Amino acid sequence: MSVLAAEWLKVRSVRSTYLILGMSLGTILLGLGLAAMAAGMYDSAPVDKRPDARIADLEEVLVIVPQLCLGILGALAVTSEYATGLIRTSLAVVPRRWPVLAAKAATVGAVGLIIGPIAVFGTYAVSRAVLGDRFSGAYAGPFVDRLPILAVLSLTVPVFALLGLGLGALLRSTAGSIAIIAGLVYVIPIIIGNIPEPWSERLGSVMIGALPRQITSDGNASSVFGSLLSPATATAVLLAYAVLPLLAAIWAIRRRDV
Repeated sequence: MSVLAAEWLKVRSVRSTYLILGMSLGTILLGLGLAAMAAGMYDSAPVDKRPDARIADLEEVLVIVPQLCLGILGALAVTSEYATGLIRTSLAVVPRRWPVLAAKAATVGAVGLIIGPIAVFGTYAVSRAVLGDRFSGAYAGPFVDRLPILAVLSLTVPVFALLGLGLGALLRSTAGSIAIIAGLVYVIPIIIGNIPEPWSERLGSVMIGALPRQITSDGNASSVFGSLLSPATATAVLLAYAVLPLLAAIWAIRRRDV
């Protein structure tokens, strides 16, 4: 508990944490702005064109913002100590070492569990309020029908926090960790989308962006991702993104001098 309290103090005592959390919650304002712009375009379109108008689910598009932000927070939770040399003090106080990473994981994971639902459900709420029954009722359906995908999207945020933490502990580099996280979100899906079938579908199915809709059995028919995994398998893959880097980091930190 002392180690956990120390890690919580570290996270809440630096300004970068509040900047990152502010950017994460700024997703709601971004969703509000995009929804208002889309509503204005819809209202100004000819009446005969409106039935064909479509809009992406804004909460699914914008969830990458809190994902990236919490991934950066997770990486900074450990790489900042390597940059300043304070990691030596932390490991000297806790000779077994693994409790340090466990406490960091609990801290950033808890922050992600709070920020994720606020950002995702908040974006959905403002989008639904602004768009109403426009775009063929894309946001007019029952809330309960959207609840599963919103819940899973929310859970991807703490997964990114733990992924960033694991990568940061392995690489001991903030830039390297952020580059990998950004690659998982942006670069790798584009590359996979241009690979010939059936490998594009196979590899696209295990990308982190493909997992929420496979977990809820909604499929990814309108995206660059694949849909080959069962809900149980997709859930296991999502957990693996968080757990495997942490396990590798624990193994590495116990065998390094620092």
